[in-house]
Amino acid sequence: MKSTKIIYWISTSIICLFASSAIQMNSQMAIEGTKHLLIPRYLGLEVSIGQLIGLVLLIVPQIPARFKEWGYVGFGILYITAFIGHLAVGDAMVPYGMMCLIFFGLLLTSYITYHKLQNATNS
Repeated sequence: MKSTKIIYWISTSIICLFASSAIQMNSQMAIEGTKHLLIPRYLGLEVSIGQLIGLVLLIVPQIPARFKEWGYVGFGILYITAFIGHLAVGDAMVPYGMMCLIFFGLLLTSYITYHKLQNATNS
């Protein structure tokens, strides 16, 4: 149980630290990134705001489980879409595609351990 909690918090913290970079949604690097992926600017802003909302949903323990589920769904869609987007514009699988897949794996790890912890507390 203790190792499950450690794995949950490590994987969730890494995801949330990465998502916290969405604070810089108006930086020149973010603007160039959306141009590179052929994404309209408004969609880049939407994704950044969604990441910040998802960060809060995942990291705050008092958030109800149903909202956390939607946070996981949102991040899952984000990472899968990022993977497809990078491949569609011709980016190399390493590092761009692999980074998306690694974060998707971290998200799955967080999700699975979250449910293990929920089942343990409900038992």
